[in-house]
Amino acid sequence: MRQDGRVDERATDGAAPDEAPGEDRGVAEVGVGPWPGPWPDDARYDPQLLRDGDRRNVVDRYRYWTVEAVRADLDRTRHPLHVAVENWVHDLNIGSVVRTANAFNVAAVHIVGRRRWNRRGAMVTDRYLPVLHHPDAAALAAWCAAEGAGGSGLPLLGVDNLPGSVPLEAYRLPRACVLLFGQEGPGLSPEAHQACRAVLSITQFGSTRSLNAGAAAAIAMHAWVRAHALEGPRGDLPVDGR
Repeated sequence: MRQDGRVDERATDGAAPDEAPGEDRGVAEVGVGPWPGPWPDDARYDPQLLRDGDRRNVVDRYRYWTVEAVRADLDRTRHPLHVAVENWVHDLNIGSVVRTANAFNVAAVHIVGRRRWNRRGAMVTDRYLPVLHHPDAAALAAWCAAEGAGGSGLPLLGVDNLPGSVPLEAYRLPRACVLLFGQEGPGLSPEAHQACRAVLSITQFGSTRSLNAGAAAAIAMHAWVRAHALEGPRGDLPVDGR
């Protein structure tokens, strides 16, 4: 990363900024090479990836699968959590929010405001989940009101350290809900704040006034995961963590 905070394009393939792409500096190669042996007779597999190798940032069970096959498989197990983020000044954090949303397999990401957003930080993970657009907070609130089981609506919960906000750590997050994050700098817009059922804050202990949207979204999504995704048939952890 450059001193001005921008990612050097020459470093996006894993090479250091002063190295030519593909130059060997002892960095482990990401992914897998061409498929060894006879190709599988399975429509989920991508012939080009089988031939050339799969260097994508995907978990092992999706190696060599087409994007469509990966997304269809993720669709079967999506969590009922939605994540929304305001986009009024082309915030660079939105890509990071989308990437984290993919990691936690949320139901969808909602872009509120400008339709175009900076996809670079998403690292193409936006291909693997629904990304919906709403022109403003009122449109998002209307969408939430029409969704949910039997049209009961999805609670819209803002995340910002505004006066009167409730600590995220003490709030019982609903299983099905929408978490809304504001723009880097100003945070939630007044319209978004008004549309939310509640606004949650992330407890901080240092000198900085706020977290960027990417970091705040990761913390809030993981709080939801701890509350709802580690129990039942997919329970990876027992209650005591052992």
